Amino acid sequence: MAVPVAFFAVFFAYPVAAIVARGLEVDGAWQFGRIGDVLAQSDVRHVLWFTTWQALASTALTLLIALPGAYVFARFDFPGKQVLRAVVTVPFVLPTVVVGTAFLALVGRGGLLDELWGVRLDTTVWAILLAHVFFNYAVVVRTVGGLWAQLDPRQEEAARMLGASRLRAWRQVTLPALAPAVAAAALMVFLFTFTSFGVVQILGGPAFSTLEVEIYRQTSQIFDLSTAAVLTLIQFAAVAAVLAVHAWTVRRRESTLRLVDAATTARRPRGTGQWALLAGVLATVALLLVLPLAVLVQRSLGAPGFGYYRALTSADGGTFLIPPIEAIGNSLQYAVAATAIAVVIGGLAAAALTRRDAGRFVRGFDALLMLPLGVSAVTVGFGFLIALDEPPLDLRSSWILVPLAQALVGVPFVVRTMLPVLRAVDGRLREAAAVLGAS
Repeated sequence: MAVPVAFFAVFFAYPVAAIVARGLEVDGAWQFGRIGDVLAQSDVRHVLWFTTWQALASTALTLLIALPGAYVFARFDFPGKQVLRAVVTVPFVLPTVVVGTAFLALVGRGGLLDELWGVRLDTTVWAILLAHVFFNYAVVVRTVGGLWAQLDPRQEEAARMLGASRLRAWRQVTLPALAPAVAAAALMVFLFTFTSFGVVQILGGPAFSTLEVEIYRQTSQIFDLSTAAVLTLIQFAAVAAVLAVHAWTVRRRESTLRLVDAATTARRPRGTGQWALLAGVLATVALLLVLPLAVLVQRSLGAPGFGYYRALTSADGGTFLIPPIEAIGNSLQYAVAATAIAVVIGGLAAAALTRRDAGRFVRGFDALLMLPLGVSAVTVGFGFLIALDEPPLDLRSSWILVPLAQALVGVPFVVRTMLPVLRAVDGRLREAAAVLGAS
């Protein structure tokens, strides 16, 4: 556990504390009275209210749309399933600028819906909510569907044989087993939408602003670091409260589960209802996920003779400082490094959190690991530049700074993906292996 704690302290707590201190500490004295001054502003309270309710609405809408998809990918076997699973994951790794452009081409002025039916959703909250679902659909499918595929279906079948209806068997047998995974997915979606920046900036316009957008505006445009620091503390406190509630509820619901090979639980749909469910999920994926991606592909082919693709190998000195193909290579290298760091740190943390004898500090660290998802990326980024610019950690000119920042966001995903499965493993299996001589 020492390695994850040290990583969290050095690359999260220290940079955030540094940027907050830069905003609230004047001549060695902390200006805590500034907090009351900022909260007294009506526009700040409006931003906080909009940030909270749009995050709750986005989370509820994502769960409503994505949970049927998680069930279909977990329990149904159909042609093209693996390809479709990969397509579902693509939106999550797209830059928000690209997604915003795609949705503007779809629902904005002169977009596809505007041309066909005269419908425009840009500069409305609906565009923001739909874009959030587009981004986070894969989070629910991967997190919940991964565990759902490993649940033994015979337990629910046994309940049906004892007289329970299909709905009651699912509610009393399957849902309690899935509750930790559903809670983890909901938490991640909420944190991502609570700190939404690019989607709100591009699709919402000046009429909508989240805490993340306001922190960026106060930091880089108005240069009011004290207000930005107060907003960061407000965001930090709100996220900490959500994490505390999540940790308390999940601990009460976790239990040992009977897990099986995911390949043995999927089968062909049977009956009209299951085929209708599969068709509905496929239609949702096509309209909500594939259509915006198709718009991107169509726009990329706009130049004659694949001109945009030929431009990937050259730098014109104006639009591109380096050939875009080189930037793609850099992205892949950073991704590999960030993945390795996140898997190691997150794996160690998840293993420590599943120990039966874990103390209160270790259990509390579970919630702290989620904070990087809910604290302003603007704050963390500026904090990196301020805190990691002198020995022994002078990393501002080092390439490793980018993978470290990316791994900071990746660690919570590793932990949240591994924990429900690791905690579901029967401890007697480990005990039996130890008796048989395993380390």
